[in-house]
Amino acid sequence: MNKILQMLKLQQQLNDATNGEGWENGTTKNGKLIDWKRCSYLECAELIESYPWKHWKNIDAQPDYENIKIEAVDIWHFIMSQALSDYKVNALGSIEELAENIVNLPNFETFRAEVIATEKNYYGQIEVVEELMRILFCGASTEALITAFFEVAMQSGLNLDSLYKLYVGKNILNQFRQDHGYKEGSYIKLWNGKEDNVTMQRILDENTEITPEALYGKLEEAYPKN
Repeated sequence: MNKILQMLKLQQQLNDATNGEGWENGTTKNGKLIDWKRCSYLECAELIESYPWKHWKNIDAQPDYENIKIEAVDIWHFIMSQALSDYKVNALGSIEELAENIVNLPNFETFRAEVIATEKNYYGQIEVVEELMRILFCGASTEALITAFFEVAMQSGLNLDSLYKLYVGKNILNQFRQDHGYKEGSYIKLWNGKEDNVTMQRILDENTEITPEALYGKLEEAYPKN
């Protein structure tokens, strides 16, 4: 439960800092409407693009599972945001109660175990992602939404530990982006010809016990100065 609760708290802090307190009601401090379901839906579409599903292009290509993992983590940001909003606006419980309900989901114990390669081919895996997309807009509960997300995460090669590691990395990267002009459009996303996500992953791989503060510092060191 500690890792789930910490991720929820980090997401709450990031949303408070980025969107302003009260974002749960659906509007940022700048008056922009927030639609977490649309955010999740589009990230699901980006995840699907990492599969070679197109019958007319690169027909012998393999799924890009490293990017699939990153896209799954991006979806998790928005799924948690939706859950935090639902629980506050609908008075469903505290952030601690949300965390407890998540760890009691039917597939959580499987999700927190060792990663097991999925037996589905990539067309079957895409269908699992599309099921999450369907659930997003069918009025399902927060718990049903997160259950469906765990299925996507597991077939992407993630379990609780690896999701936590990548989530903390992406959370710090998102903070870094906001601090360096992401919202204003001045942020540099390509670092030496590669997306900043790639640099973040490399730092995590090279520093297995890195703290969030140290990760931020290493991102600062790697950020293009011009």
